[in-house]
Formats: sequence, structure tokens, C-alpha cells
Amino acid sequence: MPTVTVHGRDLECERGAVLRDVLLEADESPHNGRADALNCRGLGTCGTCAVAVSGEVGELGPRERLRLSVPPHNVDSGLRLACQLRVEDDLVVEKYPGFWGQHTDQTKEKEEDTGEP
Repeated sequence: MPTVTVHGRDLECERGAVLRDVLLEADESPHNGRADALNCRGLGTCGTCAVAVSGEVGELGPRERLRLSVPPHNVDSGLRLACQLRVEDDLVVEKYPGFWGQHTDQTKEKEEDTGEP
């Protein structure tokens, strides 16, 4: 069984489980703030469940690639949508700040340098 580590907690799950479901079942939201209530419920259209993932993961699917290609996201950020990612191996999950979880260190540096989000 794969283990998902988030906020220092180890969560065991079935291989192939959707990461968003694993997190929600453990009361670990993949969303920030009001995105807990204002999200697409796993359809891959809102982008509020974007997380950084360390571990072996599959390629971006078409829906995930499309959503991560639309601002405020950037497909090159390395973020993944928890609602589109299936857990196949052990993962470490990190949620960044921002409504969409888009404020990675790279994004923060750009904002500091240019004053733009």
C-alpha cells in the first residue's frame, strides 16, 4: 500500500486512489481558505487543489495539463492537481499558499521582482 505524507502525517491508501480523495478522507484538505467550499469537486476544472508532489507520479493528463496551462497556474511550475493524480507509489504532498495554491517559491520570487502575481 502506498503512503501519502502530508503535514507530517502518513496516510496509507490503495494503489490507484485519487490523491484528492485520500486527503479529504483524512481531513487534510487539498484546498486553501474559501476554496474548501468553492471548488469543482474533483472535475479538474478549477485548479484549487494544486499541490507539489515528491515521489513517482504519472504524466499530466489532458485535463490536468489544460487547467495548469491557464493563469494563475503555469504548467512548468511542477504543481499537480490532487483531483487528477492517482497514487501509485509513496508520495510527499505540500500545499502552497494562495487561493489556487499557486504561490510556489518560484512564483513568490517573480512577484517580489516584478510586483505582479
